[in-house]
Amino acid sequence: MDFRVDAPLIVQSDRTVLLEVNSSDYEAVRDHLARFAELEKSPEYIHTYRISSLSLWNAAAAGLDAEGIISGLQRFAKYPLPDNVVFEIRDAIGRYGRVRLTRDPYDSERLRLTSDEPMLLIELEKNQFLKLFVLDRLGPHTLQVPASRRGHVKQALVKAGYPAEDLVGYLQGAPLELQLRALTTDETPFTVRGYQRDAAEIFWANGDDAGGAGVIVLPCGAGKTIVGMVAMAQVQTNTLILTPSTVAARQWREELLSKTTLTEDQIGEYIGERKEIRPVTVTTYQILTHRKRGTKAHDAPSLAEQYPHFALFSEGNWGLIIYDEVHLLPAPVFRITAELQARRRLGLTATLVREDNREEDVFSLIGPKKYDVPWHDLERQGWIAPAVCYEIRVAMSEDERMTYIMAEQRQKYRVAADATIKLDILDKLLAYHEGDRILIIGMYLEQLELIAKRYDLPIITGKTKVAEREELYEKFRNGEITTLVVSKVANFSIDLPDANVAIQISGTFGSRQEEAQRLGRILRPKANGGQAYFYTIVTKETVDQDFSANRQRFLTEQGYRYLILYGEEIPGALPHTQRRVLLDDMGS
Repeated sequence: MDFRVDAPLIVQSDRTVLLEVNSSDYEAVRDHLARFAELEKSPEYIHTYRISSLSLWNAAAAGLDAEGIISGLQRFAKYPLPDNVVFEIRDAIGRYGRVRLTRDPYDSERLRLTSDEPMLLIELEKNQFLKLFVLDRLGPHTLQVPASRRGHVKQALVKAGYPAEDLVGYLQGAPLELQLRALTTDETPFTVRGYQRDAAEIFWANGDDAGGAGVIVLPCGAGKTIVGMVAMAQVQTNTLILTPSTVAARQWREELLSKTTLTEDQIGEYIGERKEIRPVTVTTYQILTHRKRGTKAHDAPSLAEQYPHFALFSEGNWGLIIYDEVHLLPAPVFRITAELQARRRLGLTATLVREDNREEDVFSLIGPKKYDVPWHDLERQGWIAPAVCYEIRVAMSEDERMTYIMAEQRQKYRVAADATIKLDILDKLLAYHEGDRILIIGMYLEQLELIAKRYDLPIITGKTKVAEREELYEKFRNGEITTLVVSKVANFSIDLPDANVAIQISGTFGSRQEEAQRLGRILRPKANGGQAYFYTIVTKETVDQDFSANRQRFLTEQGYRYLILYGEEIPGALPHTQRRVLLDDMGS
C-alpha cells in the first residue's frame, strides 16, 4: 500500500475525509474540499469533512467535474483513495442533469421529463417520490408531469437521487428599464467588482433557460446586494426582493436609489402599514408569513388563505424574485416557491448551512449553488477585512457551578451563558479596544439590558422601534456612538462598515449560520486597512463550550482559526503605545 507520510489527507470509505491542520498544505486542501464537501468537526489538529451527494450536486452545478475533485484528493491523500469513494464521486456528479425538464410544445399545462436512458426513466416512473406526479408516458425517453407541480417534481427527483436540469424557462415579467450608475447619488464613483459581475453573469447565463435560478454564496461584506442589482440590470424586469428584516429592506431601497437609475416612485415597500406594490417591491419574510389571527394550517385549504400576503407573489408580474439571506427562508415560503418555478429566482447568502437541514429544498426550489468564493480569497484581495477570532474560556464561580449542575438540561445553557465572570472579561476587552467601533452581541435580553445599563450604552433588540434602530445605526456609522449592544436582530443585512470589534457574550445554541453572520458584521473593509477582531466569551466545561465548538464549524471551513485563550490571559487597559501588542501577538 502506498503511503506518503507528509500528505495531510485521509479519505475513508464512508466518504469522511480527515485533514491534518498543521500541514503546510492545509490551506490548499481546505480550499479544495470547501468546493464539494461539508465540514463536520473542527477540533485543534484533525478536521473531519463529509462528501455528500448534495454537496457534489452543488459542485456539479457550479461547473466542477468529477476528475477535478478526484485528482485534488489524490494529490494530497496519505493513502490511495478507496475505490468506492472514487466511484461514488463519479456517480453523484454524473447524476446531475441525466434527466431534464422541458416545455411540452403541444400542451402548456404539462412539462416533459426526458432522459437519454430509457431504463432510468422506467426506474423514476416507479419511484415512490415521483410517481405521484407522472401523468403519461410519451415513448421510451419522455414522461409528462404537471406544469403546475414543477417545483414538487424537482423536489421528488432530488429525493430520488437524480436532480433534474430545469430547461423549461421562465416568464419574462413586466419590462423594467434600469441601469447601474457610474456615480452614486452622492457623487461617489461606483464600480462593480469582478467577482460580483462574474456571479451575476453565471446566474443570468445570457438569458438561456439553463440560467435564471440559483444561489450565490459570498461572505458578509462582499457586496451580495450589488450582485442582485447587476442581475436586475441584466433581466430588466419587475423584481420582488425578500429580506430578513425591515431594516434590511430599507437598506435595499437606499442602495437601489443610490446605485441604479430607479426612481423613488418605482420602488415600493411592502412593510408594516405600507403595502406598496411597485415595479421593484421590497418586503420581509415576516410579513409574508403573517397569518390572519386565529387561522390554523388545517383550517385553510390553500396557501393564499393561510397567508394572505402571499398574494403579493402574483400581483406584480415579477420576472425576478431575489431571496436575500436565503438560508433563513421560512418553511411557508418554500411552499409558495414550489409554485413559483416560472419566475427567475436568485438566492443570496453567506452560507448554505441551514439549522433545519433543508439544504435540499434550497437546491431544488431556489436553485443550485452557482457561484461562491472562499472568504480568505476575498480577504487576501482586500475586499473584506482580515479578521482574527478568539474563543475566551472562563470558569464559573462555585455557586454558579452548583446552580449549573442542578439545573434541568434545557436550562443549563442559560445558566452557563449568564456566568457573571463574562462581565469581568467584557470590562477588559472594552478597555483594551477603547476608541474602536464595537458591537456587543448576545442572545438573552436580560443579559443585554444588564450590559447596556452597566456601561451606559445604547441597545437594539427586537423591541426597539425601526426608526430608533435606524437612528442608532446612523449614529454608529458617523462616529457619534462607538459601541452598540445588539441582540440577534442585528445578525443580518446590517451595513456598519466601520465596526471592527465584535464581542459575542451568548449565541443561539450551536447555530453555525449565526456565527458566520456575526463575524460578517465586522468584515467590511476598513478605510485604514485595519484588522477586525471577533471574540466569543464561553463558560468552559459546560454546554456553552460545546455549542461554541459547533458554531465555529462553518467559519473554520472558510479558513478562520479560533485562538483559545483563558480569562486570566486577557489584558485590561494598556498605555496607547502598547495597545494591540498582546492579543495581536497571540493571534499571529
